[in-house]
Amino acid sequence: MDNIGEGERFAALPLFVAVIECGSFAAAGRKLGLSKSAVSKRILQLEARLGVRLLQRTTRRLHLTEAGTLYHGYARRALSLAREGEDAIARLQSQPRGLLRISVPMVFGRLHLSPLAPEFLAAHPGVQLDMQMDDRMVDLVEGGFDLAIRIGHLPESSLIARRIASCRSVICAAPAYLARHGRPETPAKLAEHNCLRYAYYRGGAEWTLLGPDGPVGVPPRGNYQVNNSEALRDALLAGAGIAQMPTFIVGPDLAAGRLLPLLERYPLPLHAVYAVFPERKHVPAKVRAFLEFIDRRLGGEPPPWERESS
Repeated sequence: MDNIGEGERFAALPLFVAVIECGSFAAAGRKLGLSKSAVSKRILQLEARLGVRLLQRTTRRLHLTEAGTLYHGYARRALSLAREGEDAIARLQSQPRGLLRISVPMVFGRLHLSPLAPEFLAAHPGVQLDMQMDDRMVDLVEGGFDLAIRIGHLPESSLIARRIASCRSVICAAPAYLARHGRPETPAKLAEHNCLRYAYYRGGAEWTLLGPDGPVGVPPRGNYQVNNSEALRDALLAGAGIAQMPTFIVGPDLAAGRLLPLLERYPLPLHAVYAVFPERKHVPAKVRAFLEFIDRRLGGEPPPWERESS
């Protein structure tokens, strides 16, 4: 053990962390560009050097031992400090550079960030952009993300949040649906209608409308729930029911009359679009560049999806 150089002594740290994050030697190898056998060999060498077993191996998956759990915490912190050191050096560079991994909601990313990606990359040729679109909440640190776009209420966390734009939602339906079933004039009347629901809605089991006497909770009842907002929009346009939708999706439909706003005397709470990123002493130049870019392109009031549809 004493004959191992300092470089080799700590070279296994990123491999060990990658194995835990990816769940297998093979997946870690693919992520790091190594063979499964090479990763397995380095982990065995690490265990031999430490004199403890870090992982319990079964035919299906890997499990951390007590010692492995303890070592994993230190290894993650060590890699985090190393990345902070790289970020501090990167701040001295005049141009942002390196891999920028961002997590964005599926539909917002497709409609409003994907079209801007070529412009951002053209302005910053030293950056490689990895944009992951997923409506589920991801762990930025565990997932290795530099930044995420999140919409609506933000839970308490150690992340830094930067407000980008407002996010307004409306209760709406297609003219064809209203012609068949009538227009609800009060929140209570929604109980008589087919309310379509978004499966990942974070507001709980109720739609909350703001009435003259305060918030009004309405439990939506209907025959369709889906985990993709564009699929929900398709059902709305087909006249399947009523839904609450953000204007960053249905703004053009409202402007064109394909969808009609309902219960305008009972608006929905105003939310916001945020960029969130891990707290660091030195924010990487690539992250600062992306924040400035989306603030310039998507910021301001009203947001661009409402300006374009007005």
